[in-house]
Amino acid sequence: MASASSTALSLSSSSTFADAKALARQKPLASSPQCVTLPTLTFQSQIRPSRNTVYYRKMARNVVAMATGTETPTELATTTTETETLEITKKVQEAWDKVEDKYAVSTLAFVVVVALWGSTGIVSAIDRLPLIPGILELVGIGYTAWFGYKNLIFKPDREALLQKINDTYKEITGSS
Repeated sequence: MASASSTALSLSSSSTFADAKALARQKPLASSPQCVTLPTLTFQSQIRPSRNTVYYRKMARNVVAMATGTETPTELATTTTETETLEITKKVQEAWDKVEDKYAVSTLAFVVVVALWGSTGIVSAIDRLPLIPGILELVGIGYTAWFGYKNLIFKPDREALLQKINDTYKEITGSS
């Protein structure tokens, strides 16, 4: 066995290799007979690529496609989504510009958000009570059955309901 002063040992190992191909291309650090290299360990992520490895390979493929100028289906979908988002934003901005009393509308929106937040708190508190959710579910099922029987089964009742809905819609929108 050689002493530590006369023989230099070189250990080459790294846990940051991306794939097994990089291991095959790696040159040995020392080719002299005095240096000893140990074989690299094969990790589970090198045998079977992880989701991150696959994701980064796809990303690299997209970068190459962008550099060459060819479009992939994901780029087309991204472009479509971006144009739809821009159209929606433009419509919202136009609608906001048409509003005369912006202070009242923004206050109303804030009140609606606070009311929804408060109502979710109330509903979750009621839901934690032992018997109340089951009783309320039965009441909901009973009311749905009664409404269906009263307004949806027979044709004259359906027509009356539709007429009432149309009248209410016209009253709200102001159209005649």
